[in-house]
Amino acid sequence: MGLFKPDLFRSFAVGFVLGSAAIGGLLALNAGNDLKVIPAAQAAPAHLDRTLAPSDAAPAVAAAR
Repeated sequence: MGLFKPDLFRSFAVGFVLGSAAIGGLLALNAGNDLKVIPAAQAAPAHLDRTLAPSDAAPAVAAAR
């Protein structure tokens, strides 16, 4: 009595063939479409740097006096 029966290997082979055929069929259906897995990069909108705005610097200058 062996650990793996020939039926097990046959089932794996049939499953592999059917899965490959299904994936191939889906790819063939979408062959006309763009297959973009990763979308194009887009830059974030630019924001004004407000780290040294006059309203933020004024209390620090007044406290330093």
